[in-house]
Amino acid sequence: MAIDSTTARARSLELSAAAFLRLALASVAALWLIMVTGAAVRLTDSGLGCRHWPGCERGHPLPAKNYHAFIEFGNRVVGGVTIVIVLLAALAALRTPELSRGARRLAWAVFAGTLAQAPLGYLAVKTDLRWPVVAAHLLLSAVVLAGAVVLALEAFSTARGRAEPVVPLELRRLGLLVGGAALALLVTGTLATAAGPHSGGGTEHVSRLWRLQPVIFIHAGAVAVFGIGLVFVLGYLAARRERSPRLFRLGLAVLGLLIVQMILGEIQYRTHLPWGLVLAHVGLAAAVWALLVAFVTVLWRPPQPLVPGRT
Repeated sequence: MAIDSTTARARSLELSAAAFLRLALASVAALWLIMVTGAAVRLTDSGLGCRHWPGCERGHPLPAKNYHAFIEFGNRVVGGVTIVIVLLAALAALRTPELSRGARRLAWAVFAGTLAQAPLGYLAVKTDLRWPVVAAHLLLSAVVLAGAVVLALEAFSTARGRAEPVVPLELRRLGLLVGGAALALLVTGTLATAAGPHSGGGTEHVSRLWRLQPVIFIHAGAVAVFGIGLVFVLGYLAARRERSPRLFRLGLAVLGLLIVQMILGEIQYRTHLPWGLVLAHVGLAAAVWALLVAFVTVLWRPPQPLVPGRT
C-alpha cells in the first residue's frame, strides 16, 4: 500500500508533453523578448545607466529617477524573469516522462546558456561596453533562443507524433547550410551594430568596431547568400507542396519576414539609423532566426501535423 501511494504521488507530479510544450513556448517568448530589451538598452544609450551589478548603484539596488537607469534595470528584471521561466522548463522536463533524454539535456543546456548571460552582462558593464563583450552577449542570446525553439518542437512532436522527413537528404543538408547562412547573417548584423553610431553608453570612449560601410557591405552579402539558399529550398517544396503544404507555408513565412526585414534594413540605413527602426530591425531579426531554426528542424524531424497523411 505504501509503495502504491508513493507511486501514485510520483505520477501525480508528472507532466504531459502537451503541458510541457506550454512552458517551452513561454521560454521561446521570453528569450525573444530579452533580445529585444537588450537591444533597446544599447540603442537608447542606456548600457551604463546602472554602474553596478546586479543592483543599479552601489548601496541602491533600484534605479534612480533616470531614463537610462530605468531602461537598463528593466532589462535586468526581464532577464531575471527569463531565467526563472527557463529554469521551470528545465525542471519540468525532468517530470515529463514522454520526453527523450536528449530533450531533457537540451532543456538544461538552454538554462545554462540563459544563466551564462548574467556574468556576460556584468562583464559588459565592467568593461564599459566593449563591443566584443556586447556582441557575444547578443549572439549567445540567439544561440539559446535557437535551442529553445528546437526544444519546443521536440515537445510538440512528442505530444502529437513524429513523421518521416518528406524531403531528400541533400535538401535537408542544404537546409543546414541555409541555417548556417542565417547565423552568419546574425553575426554580421551584430558587427554592423558594433560599427554603427549606437555605442550603448552615449559616450565617445565606448569602443567601436572598424568603419560602418565595409561591415554593411559584408552584411548585405550574407543577406544575399541566405536569401538565395532559402528560395532554392522553397522552390523544391513548391513543386511538391501537396506532400507537405504546411511545411511549405512555414518556409514562405520565413521568406516573407526576410523580405520585410530587408525593406526595414534599407529604410533604416537611408534614414541614418534612427534607434527605433534599428530596434524593430533587431526584433524582426530575432523572429526570422527563430522561425528559420524551426523550419530547418522540421525539414529533418517533422511533427506529424505538418506532414498530413504520413506516419
